[in-house]
Amino acid sequence: MQYRITHADLVLTLALVRGGSLGKAAELLQVDVSTVFRGIRRLEGALGTALFVKSRSGYLPTGTAQALAEQAERAEQALEAARIAVAQGEQVVSGTVRLTCTEAVLHSLLLPALAQFMPAYPALSLEIATSNSFANLSRRDADIALRLTNSPPGHLVGRCLGTAYYAVYGQADFRDDYAEAPTALPWIALDDSMPEHPTVVWRAQQYPGLVPRYRCSSMSALAQMVQAGLGVGALTHFMAASMSAVERLSDPLPGCDTQLWLLTRPDCLPLRSVQTLFDELANALRSAIEGGGG
Repeated sequence: MQYRITHADLVLTLALVRGGSLGKAAELLQVDVSTVFRGIRRLEGALGTALFVKSRSGYLPTGTAQALAEQAERAEQALEAARIAVAQGEQVVSGTVRLTCTEAVLHSLLLPALAQFMPAYPALSLEIATSNSFANLSRRDADIALRLTNSPPGHLVGRCLGTAYYAVYGQADFRDDYAEAPTALPWIALDDSMPEHPTVVWRAQQYPGLVPRYRCSSMSALAQMVQAGLGVGALTHFMAASMSAVERLSDPLPGCDTQLWLLTRPDCLPLRSVQTLFDELANALRSAIEGGGG
């Protein structure tokens, strides 16, 4: 018969992965070193595969050990959620919610919002994926999406949290030159993977002969390059608000205003975990997008 892994096996493996040595694993488990050594040897024999490789730096986990450790961490989270549920009764909000957004929205809006309210929900877990596509929700790979769009898909439900405007940003050294000859400056722009992005359309109309010095595949990368002083580029006001040494060089770009939508599938909305995250995100992100400066 195939060996049936127990919770004790997972705990043992996780301790050695975290500790990296028999001594540290023994401290974590509050047992002696020989118990850890015998336990790992027994488990490796039962599974018929090596879990760790002994090296000068300690015990290095194999892929199998890493997989067991990941499951052990999930078991830890589930047990902690159960303890909280017992302590708080029916008031606890628990479970795992899968959320998708772009990298730009993640760093500029989502992470600061999560830091505000997630400590109040210790039994709620999030799985976050960065993507530019709505397909995650359509394929049921995600429960909630944060998207900049003026035409959200009709099969999703949600709330418009505000409107983002775009402007040209750069370091102060570019201010005078931008006012006199904007096309003479080094521009940073999105590459051909996003031909319909509003800033790409605007630039083609406003400066049809302009050839950007730098092209990148994401707004997040574009923002980092602007902040590094490599040139000027079109960013949303909420992205620029958290960037030091960067200032707005232009008026808001015409035709580029884009709504920020918080979206989910109709079948997810009744879930208490989704409802709670939806409400908390809506409150936090409305304030963030309205308060973002330029």
